[in-house]
Amino acid sequence: MSDLEYDDELIAGILERTETIAMVGASSNWVRPSHFAMKYLQSKGYRVIPVNPREAGSQLLGETVYADLAAIPDQFQMVDIFRNSKAAGGIADEAAAIKDKGIEFIWMQLGVRNDEAASRAEVAGLNVIMDRCPKIEYGRLYGELSWSGVNSRIISAKRPRIMQRRRNG
Repeated sequence: MSDLEYDDELIAGILERTETIAMVGASSNWVRPSHFAMKYLQSKGYRVIPVNPREAGSQLLGETVYADLAAIPDQFQMVDIFRNSKAAGGIADEAAAIKDKGIEFIWMQLGVRNDEAASRAEVAGLNVIMDRCPKIEYGRLYGELSWSGVNSRIISAKRPRIMQRRRNG
């Protein structure tokens, strides 16, 4: 899908230097990809601070949810954007404006690409990754994808027949 190429050493370096991630678009709905990614990254030792204006003030996976990046009182190194490409522009601009909170990296999720926002963030001194998922990259670089069936021809988007019968019967 993407023509963006990133060196594995660059990706691994970002993952190794990051301790805290602000996840914009984090959801309390456990079936949403952002929820799963947040839980996975927490299990790998990252602190993930959820950002979602509709859920601000509530708790999500043990963390307080904030309305925007500026509201987060703590330092964080990465902004993980689980919003569409258009919304990524404003989020990247906000991150650049408050980079004194320790922000070094803007990471736009799979399918999210905003070249203009990336250029502005890079001019501000931030490193930008687009159209990638830190959860997937972590698993790929640290050998976990095969453990969960990815690339093993075991996993499928289709529900097995036995599961279809149990669900319907």
